[in-house]
Amino acid sequence: MAAKTTIRVPHLGGISVGYRLAENFDPSRPTLVLINSMCTTSALYDLQFSSEKLTSAVNLLAIEPLGHGATSLCQTASKASLPDQHFTYWDSAIMALQVMDALSVQTAFCLGTSQGGWIVVRMALLAPERIRGLLPLGTSMDCESAESRQKGCWDPQTQLKPFLEGWTSAVPTPEFVVEEVWREMVASLGFGGTVGEETIRFWNDTVKEVYSGDEGRRKVRMALICLLERDGLLFRVGDIRCPVYWLQGDQDPVFGTVVPKEHVKLFRSSVEAKLGLVEGGGHYLNATNPREVEDAVLEMISKYT
Repeated sequence: MAAKTTIRVPHLGGISVGYRLAENFDPSRPTLVLINSMCTTSALYDLQFSSEKLTSAVNLLAIEPLGHGATSLCQTASKASLPDQHFTYWDSAIMALQVMDALSVQTAFCLGTSQGGWIVVRMALLAPERIRGLLPLGTSMDCESAESRQKGCWDPQTQLKPFLEGWTSAVPTPEFVVEEVWREMVASLGFGGTVGEETIRFWNDTVKEVYSGDEGRRKVRMALICLLERDGLLFRVGDIRCPVYWLQGDQDPVFGTVVPKEHVKLFRSSVEAKLGLVEGGGHYLNATNPREVEDAVLEMISKYT
């Protein structure tokens, strides 16, 4: 399911942002911002929110990016008939920083899964004084480049472009429901064979609920455009100074292990940048390997708080 709470921030003329804040929020503890992967929601971090060990050490704040969950660009009557409103991962990063402002969170550690990794790195580039550490999971710092594909990364342009063409419409589509094959792909690429049927059904239902009707079509279309045409960060990450603990599953079907091994070395100015390969780990590491992720979070929090 999508986040049950929203907050308004001013970026792009107004965004209603879906977010989830741990119930036992304590201003004396550090905060960990969590940014979810493509076409998932803040529910991706259920295991983290249910961990007493983690929530007793750090405040958890999950934020759903643009095009995801309960997050929506605020529509006015004058905008309702206009073409889809565009955004990039930089916009989601600015939005997340504004959510921190609205909730009076001055600084935070940030963890991002897959596309969430691209967003949290952008947050650190935009507001280096506010981001205390980064934990990218199952990700890459490149665009969807030919070089990345040669090193074992996926080919979303070929695989996903047909969906984009089908989701483009000049007229409203109130009966739209995102295809079952897309819903299955979200679960299969992310979880692999590591979760049970109940979890697969949950994500099938959640993706279907979020991406239904004309607004749902617009959201999933723009989320996919955002992914396919994103800019790389290879020349930027060398400016990041905060610690970077990157975790990558050795069975990740999306970005593999060659690219992460190369890209973590580009964080040359970081006080500490390291890559941890998780044996048997897939793409959504926080869900498939929560213990290893929790250990990395607690290690960073302990060392840099």
